[in-house]
Amino acid sequence: MNKLLGLLVIVGSLLLGWAWMEYADFRRMPLTIAQGSVIYEVPRGATLASVAEDLQAAGIIKKAQYLRWYGQYTGQANRIRAGEYRLTRDLVPDTLLALLVSGQSVNYSLTLLEGWNIRQVRAAVAAHAALQHTLGGLDDQELMDRLGLPGAHPEGQFFPDTYHFARGMTDLEFLRRAQRKMDDELAAAWAGRSEDLPLANAYEALILASIIEKETGQADERAAIAGVFTRRLRKRMKLQTDPTVIYGMGERFDGNLRRADLREDTPYNTYFHAGLPPTPICMPGRDALRAAVNPAPGKTLYFVSTGDGSHVFSETLVEHNAAVRKYQLKR
Repeated sequence: MNKLLGLLVIVGSLLLGWAWMEYADFRRMPLTIAQGSVIYEVPRGATLASVAEDLQAAGIIKKAQYLRWYGQYTGQANRIRAGEYRLTRDLVPDTLLALLVSGQSVNYSLTLLEGWNIRQVRAAVAAHAALQHTLGGLDDQELMDRLGLPGAHPEGQFFPDTYHFARGMTDLEFLRRAQRKMDDELAAAWAGRSEDLPLANAYEALILASIIEKETGQADERAAIAGVFTRRLRKRMKLQTDPTVIYGMGERFDGNLRRADLREDTPYNTYFHAGLPPTPICMPGRDALRAAVNPAPGKTLYFVSTGDGSHVFSETLVEHNAAVRKYQLKR
């Protein structure tokens, strides 16, 4: 009897030692991934046990129970977080579990471009596969209601930037981030404004910045263009800027602005109406916001495109007409 008991103890010790060695080897063994990396999703409500079984079934780890035991031993079994994780071949079970607990899931990005209008913004958001779409069928005013801005016009309310997020963020939360970012950028620009601007409030600065954004893509010209518009506003001259006319035409604009369009009475036709249009016409970027509230000094009241993205600035209508003949009419 004593011999049998002794034999059982020896066998048990050998088995325990073998299991411990296998467990230790498991913790040192890199994940089995055929290529450089793989994206693995931990669904909401998943447990470490279910994740371990799933990883074993996928051939990524060898022993699900060992990962489960390690999680229980370290107190991390109940701390894994839902999300998408990039698993690489340099991970071992210890660092794998640390990653799942960290919540550092894969980030996606979406860039809203300077000069986009609200239709383009909503189309880009609706097309992004990693966002959870909740706004389908809502018009622009219903969108602003959801954002807590009832009655606000949506144009110009979202800041153009690249935003990073995890899969599953709602389209509403994405737009809320962009809207709050515009609030912050506009407030910062308005706080640093020049004195004696012909602008009543920050919203008027946003409107002017949107026009500046559409008039030029060259950062070094934005303050000069802001100066022209500022001086025209002070003199109560009409702004006479084509982008506002185009915006007022909406989807009717076919890429060709005609003389008849300049005579059409829309709220955005700055050839027809003096002062600023009623709302922004696009999303202005940081440079346009700062130019709107810090216009370049000078006497110029006109500018015309040279065709290469730059502009010629003039102080008098005679000079301006000559520039138009040279660069637009090619005479």
